[in-house]
Amino acid sequence: MNKRVQYLIEGITKDIILFLMEDNNYDIATALGVFHNSETFAKLSDEDTGLYIESSAYVYEILKDELKYGKIK
Repeated sequence: MNKRVQYLIEGITKDIILFLMEDNNYDIATALGVFHNSETFAKLSDEDTGLYIESSAYVYEILKDELKYGKIK
């Protein structure tokens, strides 16, 4: 993975952790666990999906659906 892609993934991850903490009153450890163990994070980390070029808000909506329905729709 090149540095640019890694930078984009890290930025989105940071934003989503903050969203989870704000929306669900999670502490940082819980938010990290929820996101890092999600299918959404796996897709974000896979360069082939191109998800890393989307906005943090878009990726967060995918995560919220995954958490609500148990899978990515």
